[in-house]
Amino acid sequence: MGKLTVARRARCGPVRALLAAALLAWSPVLLAGAQVYEPLADSVQAALSRAISDKPPGRSSFPDSGEAAQWLNAMARRLEKKIPDRATRLDFLRTVHYEATRAGLDPQLVLGLIQVESGFKKYAVSRAGARGYMQVMPFWVKLIGAQNHNLFHLRTNLRYGCVILRHYLDIEKGDLFRALGRYNGSLGQAEYPNMVVAAWRNAWAYPARPADARAG
Repeated sequence: MGKLTVARRARCGPVRALLAAALLAWSPVLLAGAQVYEPLADSVQAALSRAISDKPPGRSSFPDSGEAAQWLNAMARRLEKKIPDRATRLDFLRTVHYEATRAGLDPQLVLGLIQVESGFKKYAVSRAGARGYMQVMPFWVKLIGAQNHNLFHLRTNLRYGCVILRHYLDIEKGDLFRALGRYNGSLGQAEYPNMVVAAWRNAWAYPARPADARAG
């Protein structure tokens, strides 16, 4: 994480609050690169296919109902302008939390990535052809999924995105900077990883600090 210098800026409360508000209000040009097709070993392909297997959630990803309510309320306030309908917003957040937790990812990191990749636009399509909230490249469906998988479907998109990011983290032995570069097709370049980590730390930090709460 030493390379991710943007994530360490804006230490003081007022500056952090302004930065968080600016990040949340920002409507980016779609920044998905092209997740690069790389041949997979049979064992890796099989493991990813199992991870994608589209089974309905069997249980909540929250430890208890109190934690669920606190997290959902905190995140929903910040997301209100992007997804105005409360029921849709809460369904989105529950799905993000479930799929991120299932893949061993921080849900706030995934929210930061979605903010940078698609600006929370469900039907976003990049110039490279990446689709949906997490801007997943269609070749992944053929590689590890099933023909009927729709990358504009909320849970399908988040399942693929989280599994792919987990895969890249495993390849890079936990190096988030390089994993994010792979996710965006910009391995070795600092701009995209820094933007995602800045959004993660400054717009989606949890538990919220007082300055962050005011920014939401």
